[in-house]
Amino acid sequence: MRKIKNPWMQKEGYDCFGCSPDNPIGIHMEFYEDGDDIVSFWNPQTHYQGWVDTMHGGILATIADETAGWVVFRKLQTSGMTTKLELKYRKPVMTTDPQITVRGRIAEQRRNLVTIDVSIENSKGETCVEGRATYFAFNKAQAAEMGFTSCGLEGDELLPM
Repeated sequence: MRKIKNPWMQKEGYDCFGCSPDNPIGIHMEFYEDGDDIVSFWNPQTHYQGWVDTMHGGILATIADETAGWVVFRKLQTSGMTTKLELKYRKPVMTTDPQITVRGRIAEQRRNLVTIDVSIENSKGETCVEGRATYFAFNKAQAAEMGFTSCGLEGDELLPM
């Protein structure tokens, strides 16, 4: 498993709620490549709750959506936008959980429409959220207009967590 370099770090005006490390109210997600999967390890916090000690479903949707986007960045080497996001909330994700694991992978691609399966697991390895995102992948010229050039890896291989 290797950490993915954030392709937007040098882009002027970059302040993504999902992945900007500098957004003061963001969720600061980081991503890793693990074979066909893109993975993020994230630490729930009390101020992202919907109910006492329970993560807000909208924040979980954001986490799933952000992960789908990073699947496109890394696996297809382009950018794009979400056109559809469907989630099944199977179990509550607790804000008291020390860490959740988010995984995304390409399920299907037809031309520029990419279907991505996403899951969110609690620290016990239980699947709490399952989702499917449809992403419109930009062609290389459109992605370049947005400032996307590539999405590489950094550092040495990491051991699975």
